[in-house]
Amino acid sequence: MSERFRRIAVVGLGLLGGSLAQAARERGLAGRVVGTGRRAAALAEARRRGIVDETAPVEEAVRGADLVVLATPVGVMEPLLRGVAGRLEAGALVTDVGSVKGLLADTLPGVLPPGVEYVGSHPMAGSHRRGVEHARGDLFEGAACIVTPTPGASEAGVRRIEAFWRALGARVVRRDPAAHDREVAWTSHLPHVLAFAFARALADAPPGAREVAGSGFRDFTRIARSDAELWSEILGANHKAIAGPLQRVAERLAEMARALESGDAEALERLLAAARQALARIAPPDDFDARSGGEDPEITPPRAGTQRSESTDS
Repeated sequence: MSERFRRIAVVGLGLLGGSLAQAARERGLAGRVVGTGRRAAALAEARRRGIVDETAPVEEAVRGADLVVLATPVGVMEPLLRGVAGRLEAGALVTDVGSVKGLLADTLPGVLPPGVEYVGSHPMAGSHRRGVEHARGDLFEGAACIVTPTPGASEAGVRRIEAFWRALGARVVRRDPAAHDREVAWTSHLPHVLAFAFARALADAPPGAREVAGSGFRDFTRIARSDAELWSEILGANHKAIAGPLQRVAERLAEMARALESGDAEALERLLAAARQALARIAPPDDFDARSGGEDPEITPPRAGTQRSESTDS
């Protein structure tokens, strides 16, 4: 078992924050798990279900915590942490579940008091379902969690965060923040761009298409049901890393369009075979099936005006 924390403060009780709090309690990873957030209904639901030991305003929740987990939208994290930094005790660790890491690595360490460390995390787990009512203690089982230490992070602190995620059931991968942003641009952010673009194009689909949509359609479009405000923030924050992959996909679409327009069946078959080979390099079928417990921490769309959860399985 991972070393226990005395007190874990989870800031943001959406799907990810709620699932993390529930898993930490169920697995005995903390003496006390305290939740905080903006929605009174979510806090009450978390207490009712026993997801947390207690809820409190954020300033009180982080007081005395030796682990603080930020499960809010990325853009909220720096001002939120700045506002409570004076309540953090020396020796505390701060992590998060955000899906863009370069921005956080550049801003969060600088607002922390001496003796408090930031070690970034990105669990690739979640759902298009929203809110703490869908929290699950097994959400992170088999999911990748990318831990992204900054240059100033201590090895002891990094290892403690990695051990925490392993104790939650995750498969830990370590990356520097820039490498994280480049890699998830391909595996998470670009797929969302393509799904949203395809869903937008459905405005021109014939009305009868609804009656003939099958499982492939549902699989491809599921992540296009994600929260638009949240995902516009994520994609905007990582736009530089997404630009190159998006251009590569545009080039491959143009190749296929030319083969289709010319009626060149052999060329089309070669392109499809090359696509399968490239996919197998990144996601071998057996390996992908074994790890299909989670993918994207960021796709938990909340209702308008409610607290959003930053992360995600897509």
